[in-house]
Amino acid sequence: MKLPLAIAAGLANVAMLLLVAPLFQGLLRKVTARIQSRQGPPLWQPYFDLLKLLGKEDLESGESPLLQRGAACLALASVLATATLVPLGWGAPMNQAGDALLLIQLLTLCGVSTLLAGLAAGSTYALMGSSREMMTMIALEPLFAVAILAGALRTESFRLDGVLAGGLFAAGGGFPWSGLLLLGVMLLALPAFVQRVPFDVVEAETEIMEGPLLEYSGPKLALFQYAQMAKLVLYSGLFVALFVPWGTALAFPLGWLLFWGKVLAVVLFVTVVAATHARYRVDQAIRYFAGLLAAALVGLLLAAVGY
Repeated sequence: MKLPLAIAAGLANVAMLLLVAPLFQGLLRKVTARIQSRQGPPLWQPYFDLLKLLGKEDLESGESPLLQRGAACLALASVLATATLVPLGWGAPMNQAGDALLLIQLLTLCGVSTLLAGLAAGSTYALMGSSREMMTMIALEPLFAVAILAGALRTESFRLDGVLAGGLFAAGGGFPWSGLLLLGVMLLALPAFVQRVPFDVVEAETEIMEGPLLEYSGPKLALFQYAQMAKLVLYSGLFVALFVPWGTALAFPLGWLLFWGKVLAVVLFVTVVAATHARYRVDQAIRYFAGLLAAALVGLLLAAVGY
């Protein structure tokens, strides 16, 4: 893909993510309410919430206002930068500008922004949320890295257009044991990546009152919330690209519609899990992540030996 076309496709991905992320959040709220026998807010409520926060006064009450502003901008910027490397209905737009290793680093940066947010606020609850974020990153973030590296081993390349085109299943044909094992691991870990119940231990409103985001309001809080909404769509799209790639080669708009249909199915899965499970304790969540990481490493070993 030529550079101007690649840049245009990357910007289209960013625009698409910004447009649909609040819509998926509204759908999540609506489905959750229906499962719990409630009416729920309007489908468009997340758009109104973001506009309301962006219009409020930008108050600063932390130990380091400059770091607070930087963390808020970094949260959304890292998600949008990742979107330029991820297929959202078509091939990875900026395939020539990065590889699978850059994608792993950007995904990690999304969690670092939350960690910095709590450190900048300085309150007790914010610092507790930051410590939980650090523990979660150590146990959870390697999972997607292992899945991406396994795809790179199967395709014998770090090129995004290979790894993020079903590399775990497309290379060599069939359904390798490594791909099936990592598919199960990532499906079980997906609610944790998007910080939904039962794995929202970092914010945990009823325990530590939003944790790292306790001291945030107005536009900075809007950036964090927008980033969290976008992560739900982005990680769902990554899961589809890695593990459910079939049909994306169809002509536009069939392939594009099929991709977003699969993303919607993944979002609904996360929603049902969140609506039907109670939050895990921190120690329970860490043990759960450790078990998934052990299984993921077995999958990586299988991919390395060709299974």
